[in-house]
Amino acid sequence: MPVINSIAANAEEMKTWRRHLHANPEIEFDCHETAAFVVERLRDFGVDEIHEGIATSGLVAIIDGKGQGGTIGLRADMDALPMPETTGLPYASTNEGAMHACGHDGHTTMLLGAAKYLAETRNFAGRVALIFQPAEEGGGGAGVMVDEGIMDRFAIDEVYALHNLPDLPVGHFETTPGPIMAAVDEFHIHINGKGGHAAFPQDCTDPVVSAIAIAQAFQTILSRNHDTRQEAVISVTQIHTGSTDNVIPDTAYLNGTVRTFDTGVQEMIRRRMQEIVAGQAAAFGVEADLRYEMHYPATINDADKVQFAAKVAEEVSGSAAVDAARDKEMGAEDFSYMLEARPGAYLFIGQGESAGLHHPKYDFNDEVSPIGASFFARLVERALPLEG
Repeated sequence: MPVINSIAANAEEMKTWRRHLHANPEIEFDCHETAAFVVERLRDFGVDEIHEGIATSGLVAIIDGKGQGGTIGLRADMDALPMPETTGLPYASTNEGAMHACGHDGHTTMLLGAAKYLAETRNFAGRVALIFQPAEEGGGGAGVMVDEGIMDRFAIDEVYALHNLPDLPVGHFETTPGPIMAAVDEFHIHINGKGGHAAFPQDCTDPVVSAIAIAQAFQTILSRNHDTRQEAVISVTQIHTGSTDNVIPDTAYLNGTVRTFDTGVQEMIRRRMQEIVAGQAAAFGVEADLRYEMHYPATINDADKVQFAAKVAEEVSGSAAVDAARDKEMGAEDFSYMLEARPGAYLFIGQGESAGLHHPKYDFNDEVSPIGASFFARLVERALPLEG
């Protein structure tokens, strides 16, 4: 596996960075200490520009090459999850209720490793924009950074990102042209009825039966209104109502998620949910309010950039370790906003056997950092070659 020698030589330092980040997780937009740590490293490396305070705690750093050329954006997410850690590791989270359970500490480390190499060698024409982003797990930090103008401000032409993947062999890469991850929406339904004694239901307007009917009817959207050749998921994940066995409650609440790839399918599901909620409310004599929230759009890779990125991944890990036609999945990613703004590619990098993402025993595999850093570095050198 031809990891760049100088990056391989920096593996222990990268491990130190990563474990520091793991022990000090921060959530959503509140990644100020993480950003300060990144900035300190970048200044040590001698990058040309550092622009802080984007999307609250995000930053963009610029490294100039040795000649004129375009600008490539490389993105790493910095935020952790609001959950406890149960790894028992010596570098486990010191911030109660926060944990790097998705490997963003590793993503940040990989981009820092590439930054150190690129700032030392500068064997490319043009510029690299290093994007360190908060709030991927909630808040859509990538979208906020785009809305705050980073693509135009830094003249970014194309953009790339890596995400670790448990149970894919270490150093293997997977990606695909077109949709790779789904759009994610959520719905909230509040039902108001009339409560009372459960022995006298005739005197009540029961919100429980209407909640059950709505949840069941939602499942008919995909089986009866949807073209099954297009992927979609509707999951009711919460139903809250009542407090004891002999009382019919006044209210009920339902919540869940919708995952789609096609905006037409997304709109059909939203419309049918509205119709079902209104119809079931009328049928059961309750009042019901649906709040449907559209969040991250589908993550859609540019076909040409996928082909290019896959060739770079083959250079780092070998052709047998690269799958450029993986199946798309129903997970979601706010890197989708950056891919809406500029062509680029999102790739998974294998992290080997481990606990799953968002699991309290998850830990990023430090063996992956030099591989991911080498991929980012080679991507820049191959996309922006020096003349001669």
